[in-house]
Amino acid sequence: MTRLLTVLAPGPLTTVQDLGRPGQAALGIGRSGVCDRSSAALANRLVGNPPDAALLEVTFGGLVLRAEDDVLLATAGARCAGPFPHAAPAPLRRGQELRLGVPATGLRTYVAVRGGIAVPPVLGSRSTDVLAGLGPDVVAAGHQLPVGEPTAPPPTLDVAPVADPPGDDVTVPVLPGPRADWFGEAGWAALATRPWTVTSESNRVGLRLDGEPLQRVREGELPSEGMVRGALQVPPSGLPVLFLADHPVTGGYPVIGYVVDADVDRCAQLRPGQPLRFRASSRLDAGAPSR
Repeated sequence: MTRLLTVLAPGPLTTVQDLGRPGQAALGIGRSGVCDRSSAALANRLVGNPPDAALLEVTFGGLVLRAEDDVLLATAGARCAGPFPHAAPAPLRRGQELRLGVPATGLRTYVAVRGGIAVPPVLGSRSTDVLAGLGPDVVAAGHQLPVGEPTAPPPTLDVAPVADPPGDDVTVPVLPGPRADWFGEAGWAALATRPWTVTSESNRVGLRLDGEPLQRVREGELPSEGMVRGALQVPPSGLPVLFLADHPVTGGYPVIGYVVDADVDRCAQLRPGQPLRFRASSRLDAGAPSR
């Protein structure tokens, strides 16, 4: 008999995610998948799941689940208010509820269940791509989520002593993009010295940033080019957009830079109103620790 979790309330946005659909961009299919890969991997590891197991990505808390059978859960990423332990595996017995409050810092919380969320895969992945409309539906009240059978040994970690996402300024390295010359040296310096603020229009597609607009030194149209996670695209408004998990596979606006891949996870935890700064890097020093 399939074990089930019943969704009593989904919060502002809850989706099923895994590692996405890699290698299909030539077909117009983006990778999608979890926004904060390191937090999702930790949640899966805490319950003894393989890294590619599907789990829930919860945006700004508010999720309420009821266990219809005994399950083992773990949360990671943004620490939500509530009695359930964070970054530690814990049982949820039949009839018990998991209630996630609003996180004090960070934006996205990952809820892993031992055995994984066993919704049917679409094109090889259980990820919900909100831009392309691929994958399972966005989680809604009344949904019953099937839980798979464990395929890995039981967990051996009792708690993971990881830091919560920061709630103040975040600085990340940025490398020059293929169209940095469209903004000149002054534009590149402006990107790396001006303060930027995450806006409420941000989502899984990308972080929209507010600040003093960047000015081009070159005008004209640009043919559509391939896009990757971490690209900083600058539309006509002059305000950069940092692409996240559900980014489009092509775009027609110049990409001034790229955020170092490991730091895109940190950016996925930024919430509206939070400051973001960029530190100009070369490829040699891009791996240096950032605040």
